[in-house]
Amino acid sequence: MRPVELNGRSYRLPARPSVVICADGFDPAYLDAGLAAGVLPMIARWRESGFCTIADAAMPTFTNPNNMSIVTGAPPSVHGISGNFALDRDSGAEIMMTDPDMLRSDTILALMSQAGVPVAAITAKDKLRAMLGRGLRIGDNATCFSSERADRCTPAEHGIENVEALVGRPRPDMYSADLSLFVLDAGIRLVEEGRAQLLYLSLSDYVQHGHAPDEPQALAFHHALDRRLARFAELDAVVAVTADHGMNDKALGDGRPHVLYLEEILNVHFGAGAVRVICPITDPFVRHHGALGSFVRVYRQKGASLAALVDAVRALPGIDRVLTREEACAAFELPHEREADLVVTGDRNTVIGATAAEHDLAGLAGHRLRSHGGCFEQRVPFLLSEPLNADYREIAESRTLRNFDIFEFALNGVVP
Repeated sequence: MRPVELNGRSYRLPARPSVVICADGFDPAYLDAGLAAGVLPMIARWRESGFCTIADAAMPTFTNPNNMSIVTGAPPSVHGISGNFALDRDSGAEIMMTDPDMLRSDTILALMSQAGVPVAAITAKDKLRAMLGRGLRIGDNATCFSSERADRCTPAEHGIENVEALVGRPRPDMYSADLSLFVLDAGIRLVEEGRAQLLYLSLSDYVQHGHAPDEPQALAFHHALDRRLARFAELDAVVAVTADHGMNDKALGDGRPHVLYLEEILNVHFGAGAVRVICPITDPFVRHHGALGSFVRVYRQKGASLAALVDAVRALPGIDRVLTREEACAAFELPHEREADLVVTGDRNTVIGATAAEHDLAGLAGHRLRSHGGCFEQRVPFLLSEPLNADYREIAESRTLRNFDIFEFALNGVVP
């Protein structure tokens, strides 16, 4: 069968079940802690007999841009999704970047579905479902649904019904580890029943936002993940795991979040209404991070020159990079027409917000703030259950891998 061609890459159709997992927030520190604690026996086996390395995620290190990069095999400059939340430069409206019409590329999933491969795309949060489902032959040989709305699936919209019965338990709570485990269990059942040959399973980072790598809750969750990886291996599936971003502690020594409210700071300095700051981490489920991440966009509205804004931001503690629109697009492979006047990133320990009134931190409920978005959360695991063939070993040794190489490696790169 002819391979699928997309964005300069060629993908072989899967000869056996192939499962690509985006383990949201799976920082390499969780991998190291789990291996040290002995709770990742399947992954430990892959380190010996498969392929395990560290790759770079796309910037900004948020959910939507990286999931879209993974399923298109390309950076945001190609597919157009550069955050979870954005400001429309033409209308001035603040919008969620979840509309499939905003996606400027086909997906590997869609082209595989159109080529006759039974495809399943399952997400934890429904915000991704429409974009992942774009172009899928729903109701023919494709399934696309979320844990969040597993109780509302219909054959016409999702290609499946009675998902709770399929998995054997009710739809999980949005703020729970089981939201991710439900995704994995649904994927396992589809493979067991022969209903999917290529699967993309996108998890939630609820656990990683709330718990450091060596905490019992994090170890227990990753042990549960490892058990599901083992089950996929028992089903003779090729399994590939990467992440959309890492995760870092963003709190001060006394436990308070380390936040710069950048819009407030700049509007005090340059005058009311001088800038608008957009936080692209924003999505409908912010209880565990308060819509605070380490990447923001600054839009000039009046008054200050761009050079003066750059100098003022660079002088602030906790800032990593301050880039103009052109610099950010070149450095981070972002779509120019969707970019702000300035892009600002925080360091490993700092998040950046707009104004204190726009960020509700009550949901942290005593937890230290853990978040992502900047360059310090760009390193992610890149794991395969099988060894690489000679061609892909050479590729892996010749350059830094990206998380959006994962489909190519899973479909083309493993030893039969």
